[in-house]
Amino acid sequence: MVWDPVVRLFHWVVVAGCAANLFIVEDGEPAHEVIGYAVAAALAVRIVWGFVGTRHARFADFVPTPARLIRYVPLLLRGREPRQLGHNPAAAVMMITLMLLLASVSVTGWMTTLDAFWGVEWVEELHEGTADAILWLALIHAAAAIHESVRHRENLIWAMVTGRKRA
Repeated sequence: MVWDPVVRLFHWVVVAGCAANLFIVEDGEPAHEVIGYAVAAALAVRIVWGFVGTRHARFADFVPTPARLIRYVPLLLRGREPRQLGHNPAAAVMMITLMLLLASVSVTGWMTTLDAFWGVEWVEELHEGTADAILWLALIHAAAAIHESVRHRENLIWAMVTGRKRA
């Protein structure tokens, strides 16, 4: 067991919430706000879990040092990257980036509901731009998971459903 239920639930709540708010629910609808708050709550739980959770959920387990990332990237580019039981250094950078963007889209979304920022163009543009960045990075993340699944002969997407990876 690598991915515990908190990590998996966070992952799939974010996937479903972002997909719903980007493609199904219209901006400004009450459902858009509710979904946004649900994603923000999941993010808050995940951040806490990053400090107190299980081994592979902890930031200390996977956030790479610059030296570790510098050693990993050339191996990745040559197709010789080692298989990791938890997040590899590149995936860790992607995860942290996506979490920062989720925080940004959550804060700017909340700001649009306040009288002080109602109709303020830069807030709306930052909210929309951040949401677009999340979409593009999520697509890259999914493509990388598929690529790594093929390279290391394991289904990483299924592992995020079951929580299990081979040792």
